[in-house]
Amino acid sequence: MKNRQSVELGTDSISSLLVKQAVPASIGILVMSLNMIVDTIFVGRWIGPLAISAITVVIPVTFFIGAIGLAVGIGGSSVLSRALGAKNYDKALRVFGNQNTITFFTSGILALLGLLFQNQLIEFFGADESFKDLALTYYRIVLYGIVMLAMCMMGNNVIRAEGKPKFAMYAMMLPAIGNIFMDYILIKVLDMGMEGAAWATFISYGICFAFIAWFFVVKSELRLNLRSFILDRKIVREINALSFVTLARQGTIAVLTILLNNILITYGDALDVASYGIISRMLMFALFPVIGVNQGFLPIAGYNYGAKQFDRVKESINTSIKYSGILALMIFAIIMLFPTEIVSVFISNSETLDAKTLADNEEIFRRTPSALRWVFAATPVIVVQLIGASYFQAIGKAIPALLLSLTKQGFFLIPLLLILPPFLGVFGVWISFPIADVLSTIVTGFFLNRAVKKDLNTA
Repeated sequence: MKNRQSVELGTDSISSLLVKQAVPASIGILVMSLNMIVDTIFVGRWIGPLAISAITVVIPVTFFIGAIGLAVGIGGSSVLSRALGAKNYDKALRVFGNQNTITFFTSGILALLGLLFQNQLIEFFGADESFKDLALTYYRIVLYGIVMLAMCMMGNNVIRAEGKPKFAMYAMMLPAIGNIFMDYILIKVLDMGMEGAAWATFISYGICFAFIAWFFVVKSELRLNLRSFILDRKIVREINALSFVTLARQGTIAVLTILLNNILITYGDALDVASYGIISRMLMFALFPVIGVNQGFLPIAGYNYGAKQFDRVKESINTSIKYSGILALMIFAIIMLFPTEIVSVFISNSETLDAKTLADNEEIFRRTPSALRWVFAATPVIVVQLIGASYFQAIGKAIPALLLSLTKQGFFLIPLLLILPPFLGVFGVWISFPIADVLSTIVTGFFLNRAVKKDLNTA
């Protein structure tokens, strides 16, 4: 059955394949992003806009430590998949055991350092006195469970490597549902405020970790022994070499978030950080179908390139750009037409709120809609950048894939954020996003077009 499904990648129509591949990927991304959206809505409406600011400045550290698990998971799973394919089960067990050891100790050390230097780090991440205490409350509790998050990110990729994507999807859905439920109980019913939001996140990590542990004890073909956990230099080197691309990409995003928070505090205030918190959630949520098409494109392009069916590779590029372009245009239209309505979902105007919170909410309503429009202004063109970077990843060219995937955040957005705000203030932050989108699309489009002409047409 598995072989027949692989053959279909080279025989079925590109359009039908793209739908088959993109829909499950989109569902997984949708569930994760919905969790973050609802979490932010609950915090914003039941605690206040400064609570959104607090969560926004904590995200870089949780994101980066979680990314350790993601990187080790993706890199190690590539090694593990090849070992399973070669029937080398001993190596597969050692790879998985080494993934556990690397992830546990690396994330544990980072979590310990994060707790020891919490005050300095929170200020470094961009918190000011108006919401520093809220941020510290959330930060401390979440860091207690961050090792579980890293282990979950690693384990989820191993589940996929075993060929059991449904269980990987469940591992994303269960904590998301649990987090939403616990947010309601702890914040709304028990009135625990920021502590409630933090413990809800902690519990969601625990739910995910428990499910993944159950999977590897009951359902997995990987039965670990004590020897599996002992680090093997050669295997660690293999895992790290493939993990670097993912870690570099995730690390750049974490650095970008820290930079954004500090710039917004320098040229604006805590409410601008809250505005970015709302916008960043919308970036993850609104673009889920575009990212789903992008992930669906990867195996189709990779298989057909390996099979030397270059016309189908070109067709997959064109079809993916067309489908994701249509979706991006729809997202663009919704954002441009209904920015105020979108922002209103995150903020309460209840008369039961105190005067300061109401005033803060009114200011959020005034600032955020226009900022949201500017950040999404170049949405229709980003599909070329996404598909272009993914093409090089699909055909196994890691360095071009890494450089092009970092083009927007690393090569354009970060420099623009350092150049424009001193002259344009907070508006310089928002205008940097569409400029970076356009520039990275031009660069990626150039290299994609050149690669297609060189590698696909001549072949």
